[in-house]
Amino acid sequence: MNWRVYVLAASTFAVGLVELIVGGILPNIAEGLDISLGKAGQLITVFALAYAISAPLLLSLTAKVERKKLYLMALSVFTVGNIITFFSTDFTLVIIARIITAMSTALVVVLSLTIAAKLVKPSHRAKALGLVFVGISSSLVLGVPIGIFMTETLGWRSTFLGIAMLSAISIVLNAFLLEKMPVEKVTPLKEQFKAILHPKVFSGHLISLFMLAGHYMFYAYFTPYLIETFDSSPKAISIFYLLIGLASVCGNWVGGWLSDRIGSKSIVLVTVLFALVLFAIPFTTGFMPLFVVMTILWGGLSWALTPALQNYLIQTAPETSDIQQSINTSALQVGISVGSALGGTVVSLSHDVSRLASFGSILVVFAIFSAIFSLRHAPLKQNDSLKQVG
Repeated sequence: MNWRVYVLAASTFAVGLVELIVGGILPNIAEGLDISLGKAGQLITVFALAYAISAPLLLSLTAKVERKKLYLMALSVFTVGNIITFFSTDFTLVIIARIITAMSTALVVVLSLTIAAKLVKPSHRAKALGLVFVGISSSLVLGVPIGIFMTETLGWRSTFLGIAMLSAISIVLNAFLLEKMPVEKVTPLKEQFKAILHPKVFSGHLISLFMLAGHYMFYAYFTPYLIETFDSSPKAISIFYLLIGLASVCGNWVGGWLSDRIGSKSIVLVTVLFALVLFAIPFTTGFMPLFVVMTILWGGLSWALTPALQNYLIQTAPETSDIQQSINTSALQVGISVGSALGGTVVSLSHDVSRLASFGSILVVFAIFSAIFSLRHAPLKQNDSLKQVG
């Protein structure tokens, strides 16, 4: 494994914090800006939408820019966005800062994936991609608890100043350690979108969308689920989130390893297992040890798909791999938005969170169908060298 991949993973850890941490300190932000909790929640929605829209757009607009230079520029803009958040005094300015950080985060994550994929041999590519996503999932494990502690001690703005400092360190590390990476042949936009709309590729992106939608239909309301089902204390809830976070890190490693061993078949395997676990969770609440085990499996499997799917998309459409990875990260964000919204609708209509996991598994079934369709569909004909993954 090329050691520079670890530097890229550290960078994704820094940028991953800015999205994941807001949910944990949302009440503090609402109080600090003197707004309602519902209005503060728009910070999450705005970030997801800005990320989803900007990822493929920015990558296309900057296609001719040398990759290392672009990477450092994106990290610099991200740093500035967090500094703006630190000095912000009203909700509008925070929203603007969130849009800036979302757009730069999208570019940093996509570039981290594309650069990592080119730094290693094809046989180690899924593992490298998994490592980059370990950086993001690690921010859930370590960053969120630290951010909550900083917020309680120094105020919520200090958290964003800390993130800015981490990203500044990432700029220095990448400036000295990352080699220049000239832009290869730039594929025309017409060909890029033609590849995206190909049934094999498009259905591949739908796997991510439905998988995350099913996941977040339950995950977004996991705290009220624990309170309603087990009358869990804040300490117990924190332990559950820590377990999920640790499981997600392991899931990234396992997903990358599994993809390197059995190829694209791992995509179907992971989605099927995830659907079964998600469906079964509500039926394990009568026996806490079993519920804990299922929760750990749920957390691990939710992140195990990503490296395998990213590798699959690269091999399926290598000539447009950069744009494919950006579209896929956008699909993840759309899935988060859709799942959270559907979960909220179910809760509003039924006033019951007990079956959200089982409802979410229905969405994952669509991910399974999308995976089977994609893997069985004929490969792209852009280039005779393109091979179907198997």
